[in-house]
Order: sequence, then structure tokens, then C-alpha cells
Amino acid sequence: MNFASDNNAPVAPAILEAIIDANSGVRAAYGVDSECEEARTMLCEVFEADVSVYFLATGTATNSLGLAGVTPPYGTVLCSDVAHIHLDQCGAPEFFTGGAKLQSLPSKAGKLLPSTVDDYVTQRPLLGPHRTPMSVLSLSQATEAGTVYSAHELTELASVASRHGLRLHVDGARFANALVATGATPAELSWKAGVDILSFGATKNGCMAAEALLIFDPSLCEAIEFRRKRAGHLWSKGRYLGAQFKGYLANDTWLDLAGHANHMATRLAEGLVSTAGLSLAYPCEVNEVFVNFPRSMADALTQAGAVFYPWVCPGLGPDLQVYRLITSWNTTERDVDAFLHLASRFS
Repeated sequence: MNFASDNNAPVAPAILEAIIDANSGVRAAYGVDSECEEARTMLCEVFEADVSVYFLATGTATNSLGLAGVTPPYGTVLCSDVAHIHLDQCGAPEFFTGGAKLQSLPSKAGKLLPSTVDDYVTQRPLLGPHRTPMSVLSLSQATEAGTVYSAHELTELASVASRHGLRLHVDGARFANALVATGATPAELSWKAGVDILSFGATKNGCMAAEALLIFDPSLCEAIEFRRKRAGHLWSKGRYLGAQFKGYLANDTWLDLAGHANHMATRLAEGLVSTAGLSLAYPCEVNEVFVNFPRSMADALTQAGAVFYPWVCPGLGPDLQVYRLITSWNTTERDVDAFLHLASRFS
């Protein structure tokens, strides 16, 4: 009953098989091998565009390199107050950009509203060298609250960003989960909605260590290759990154894995509400469940062997606490039902 993180899940069999298949013979190094080239072609087909692809191994590096490509050291990145780049990446975006400022804005269930972004930018005009110019708007898809931006919502935010001369970056660590939840196509949830840069995550959804920085505007690519090397993130044996994406994308494996994780989260969320009489802090739209547990109940569940984490959500009072439970591609109905059985006992 481990619901701590989808990072805790093992590598999905299809991805592991793809790595093994790539593990023979001599291949060119530094990402110019056949595995990477085939994976790039597959990504272009999936996204219906001639997209520039840079393979990386961590989400932090992917976000940070992407932002560095569109943000000068004296620029500002706008993001939500719960954004991963703001709270959970140890200042890496600031480091990779050479000191750019991250400005957090208040979110609602993890999502930024167009009016919030528009009001902030409008009310803070550039004052020569006294204020950092705003360069990029960064969104998380799915959000840190487990909610999802629809294609329409992305388009509205992209319109605001464009009007103010901002690029639009999306942290897509759980992009596959969001895609399954919306029913949109990858293109509709990215460049067709106005996204300039997508950090396309795969590690949380069954890969060993595989992320891709997708650049939809070719004019932004010039510095990325140099920045990737300078940052120490150009893998010499790049074939193993490409192989993971080949296994991930082939036969819609990535969508099947995400769909299963989302389904297990829905089963868990509905059971906690109906069986244990608990309430959710946010709607369950992907593979994350945020539930309001009495602290005593959470302690009892933990002592019984369940693994999950508390989540910061002020204003609940002394007896309640929000807890985050995450399902993954290998979460089973037995895992979920065992947890629900315990929750009903302790409720």
C-alpha cells in the first residue's frame, strides 16, 4: 500500500525490454544514434509537428534548461505558488538561468487563472533597469494539486502571455496523465494551444530515467544544445534515453500506463468518499488524490503499513490535515481495496 509517489514504481516491462534491445553492438554517442533518431521521429508523429527534441534524464534539468533557453539572467519567470520549479527543485531554475527571478502567483486548486497573470503583469510595468523584465509563464500539467488545464484554458493563458510578450513553458512531468484525463491530442494540449516549450516527462509514468525537452519554436533552439552540454546533461550513451522513449511511445504504451494510474486514483478517491465518508481537498483528475484525513486516522493508517505524505494546505483547523496519495502504472486494485478497507475500519 505504497501511495507515496509514482517515482517509487518500477520500470514498466515494455521500457525495460526496449533498453535491453538497445544494449547490443556499437552505437554513435551523444544522442546521434539510431535509437534517439527513431524516438525523435516518433515524437514528431505523436505531436503532429516538426518539433525539436532534447533528451534528458531528470525533470529538474529539463525544466531548468527549457527556462534558461527563454529567460535572461535578469528576467522573471511567472509560475504558480505551488509550482514544482518554485518549491521543489532546489533553486535549479535560478541556477541554470544564471539568476533569473521566479515570481509565484496565487493559484486555485493548483491552476493559474488568466486574470491573475494579466493583472500581475499589467500592474507592474517595467521600470528601466529597476525591475526584472518578465520573460516566460510556466505552468504545470498536471498541476501539483492533481488538476488539469484543458486545451481551452491553456489557449486563454497563452493568449495573455503572448499579449505581454511572454513565452509559455509547460512542466509536463505528468503530461500523459493529463492527456488521458482531457481526451485531447498531444498537439491540442501543447503547440496548438500556444505552448512554446514542453518538458515532456516519462520517468513518473514507467520509464527508468527519461525526459524530453520539446521546443515548438525553432528560434529558441540555438542555445539549448550548448546549455545542455555545459550543464553536464548530454549523455554520452544517449541510446538508452532514446530506447526508453521508443518503448514508451510504441503501441500507445505511455497512454495505457497513464490511463491505468488515473483509473486507480479514481477508484481510490471514490472509495474514500463513499466508503470512509472523507472529503477531497481537490478534484481527482489524474493519478493524485488529496484527501482530508483526521490526523488520528492518518496515524492509524501509517501504523498499519500504508505509505503516503502530508500536504501543506492551511486553514483546515487543528484536527484535519490534507494528505497526498499517488497511484502509478503498477498500482493494483488489491492495493487500493486494501487501503480502502483500512480506511473504513479507522473512520
